[in-house]
Amino acid sequence: MTGRHPIQTGLQSGVIVASQPYGLPLNETIMPQYFQKLGYRRHMVGKWHLGFHKKEFTPMYRGFETHYGYYLGCGDYYDHTSEANEDYFGFDFWRNTTVDLTGIGQYSTELFRQEANNIIQKHNTSEPLFLYLPFQAVHSGNLPSGKYLQAPTKYIKKFPHIQNTQRRTYAAMVSALDDAVGSIVQNLKDKKMYSNSIIVFTTDNGGPANGFDGNAASNFPLRGVKATLWEGGVRGVGFISSPLLKTKGYVSNQMIHVTDWLPTLYTAAGGKVGDLKRLYGIDQWQVLQTNGKPVRNEMLHNIDPYDKTAAIRVGDYKLLYGPVMGWDGWYPPYQLSENSSQLSNDRTKISQHFDNNLVQEMEFGEVSLNPVRGSPVTIQCGPKPANASTNCQAKKVPCLYHIPSDPCEYNNIAASNMDIVTKLVAKITEYKSTMMVPPGNKPVDPAGNPRVNGGIWKPWLD
Repeated sequence: MTGRHPIQTGLQSGVIVASQPYGLPLNETIMPQYFQKLGYRRHMVGKWHLGFHKKEFTPMYRGFETHYGYYLGCGDYYDHTSEANEDYFGFDFWRNTTVDLTGIGQYSTELFRQEANNIIQKHNTSEPLFLYLPFQAVHSGNLPSGKYLQAPTKYIKKFPHIQNTQRRTYAAMVSALDDAVGSIVQNLKDKKMYSNSIIVFTTDNGGPANGFDGNAASNFPLRGVKATLWEGGVRGVGFISSPLLKTKGYVSNQMIHVTDWLPTLYTAAGGKVGDLKRLYGIDQWQVLQTNGKPVRNEMLHNIDPYDKTAAIRVGDYKLLYGPVMGWDGWYPPYQLSENSSQLSNDRTKISQHFDNNLVQEMEFGEVSLNPVRGSPVTIQCGPKPANASTNCQAKKVPCLYHIPSDPCEYNNIAASNMDIVTKLVAKITEYKSTMMVPPGNKPVDPAGNPRVNGGIWKPWLD
């Protein structure tokens, strides 16, 4: 939303949970506010998760004309409650600034599809449109006492060949999401808007694999999961669909950081990137439009002063250090039905502890994923050494990986490349001294508990 790195906004340590009274600082200008300057109509459908303790932190006060969705990070897909823990539980679904109970019992993916299509149908095509649509799918549901993965029965029945019940439901969630996106694209075409549209579909982080947060995602064959600094946690996937692309049907492996989307889309919309101030993001529109030469050579993955972790990618090399949180293995998708009982019967381990043994690690060499168009995406892991799990002791000394030849992070090459380690550590130190602001995290405020707010997660400090 800002084009700025989390270390610049104080959101570099974890996420906003329950009634923690902080959010994306109000002095940050965000994407809909920039697009407003270009004459765009601005609508949001779905997940916010950038703070709600005061109304000024919510979407309607930050540049969006409408918002249909929820404030927190997760919730039940049908009753739209959100559970931070068993003591903090309440309803979280809004239309603009009003609690909306009309969607209770309806699947959120379908609600968001309907809302997005209604916005498109009602849109005056003489004006440009910015539609931000962060679906709830395929995030975990309520933890620890709710249903982790949820999908309509009609979608679950589409995947009888998937034995594992969690993976079957997960596939159903993806399928429902796929249908929703397809419906929206068709609506744009029917409305004669598609020919001048840019559609960006992207993840925001690696998948919560192997039971992390009760989920059944897969980052196979990459290492780690969501919330880690391994490639499985930080390497996202996505695509752009637009008749405005000059080169199409190609697969890009160039570095693109999440902060690049603001300057990239602002440029595509006719804005001047020079109008955007204090960015970490880089304008990649020309690169993406033509499959052009790379313009980004480095990415700071994160610096977290609370848990003392950091990671950076410069050129072909990635350095990381700090306590490894435990989810540092290589997790193939659940394959067997017997995994289901093990996954669902041990909620404490799933949601609270870092247990890498829910699925036995597998050996793998090369995995090829074939997109509908373009060249195959091939991840060549190479042979896995016996010490792959132990050769990085990041809590003691930084670890270094050559990502193009070792995307699965098998081989820590720090000891033989101390000159590179020194340069990358110095780069992190530079970021600390020139960019970083303290994390904005604050303790949970009991006054924000839904129990004392009519059962609703709502701004409580106004």
